[in-house]
Amino acid sequence: MPGLLLGELFPNFEAETTTGKIKFHDFLGDSWGILFSHPRDYTPVCTTELGRATTLCLEFSRRNVKMIALSIDSLEDHHGWIKDILAYNTEGCGGAFPFPIIADHHRELAVGLGMLDPEEKDEHGMPLTARCVFVIGPDKRLKLSLLYPATTGRNFDEILRVIDSLQLTAHSRVATPADWQPGERVMVPPTMPEEEAAAMFPAGVYTKDLPSGRRYLRYTPQPQWRQSHTDSHSATDPNTQGEEVVKEKERKEKEEREKEEEEKDARPYDGGVLIISQDD
Repeated sequence: MPGLLLGELFPNFEAETTTGKIKFHDFLGDSWGILFSHPRDYTPVCTTELGRATTLCLEFSRRNVKMIALSIDSLEDHHGWIKDILAYNTEGCGGAFPFPIIADHHRELAVGLGMLDPEEKDEHGMPLTARCVFVIGPDKRLKLSLLYPATTGRNFDEILRVIDSLQLTAHSRVATPADWQPGERVMVPPTMPEEEAAAMFPAGVYTKDLPSGRRYLRYTPQPQWRQSHTDSHSATDPNTQGEEVVKEKERKEKEEREKEEEEKDARPYDGGVLIISQDD
């Protein structure tokens, strides 16, 4: 399995996680998925990364992306580490940890998926896992892979941006240019004939004139689309990516807004000028 290529079927591995044993394809269901590995539990960069991922759990859920992490420590270590992560970052999904962490204590998945960093080793001289990111589509095929060294933390805002691009381009025959952000113009593939492009993109296709005279830089407004949530897992499944805590957080936020409105209405009159208009 080392050197997994884009477009290949992602291995349907079985693993023990902090929410129970999973079979990966069953865990994903009809959703997109993101698997990200970490060198060790109780380490500073990993703690900031998982803290950030916890903060963004709502954003991943809105994109119908199931999150799962991997570290080479034991389940017991994972559960203890989760308490530290939540203490470090209190802005998670309703105070609960929203996704499972795989216990790859024997490094079987790390080796099989090519995750090991030969430059970073533990106290026993064994290589640690690098900071891998795998994005898997609903078809269970690899859509993106990123590999960071242990000393460099990942940018989760960039990961979300890439997922937006992957989902958009899976839905529409477009490409996203450098530094693209959702809502900005996109590019028409150079293999698409102009007549077909005009019919496919009624909002217009704009071509940039170039010294070569070649008409390959073609832009169009981003097509309207929305990824629908089609998760087939039940609400009682422990691997539903924190859907219950997401809903609980939204409920609490609504209650807080309503409480603020009630307190505002109950404030005593402060002596300002009150003008009452009466009809004659």
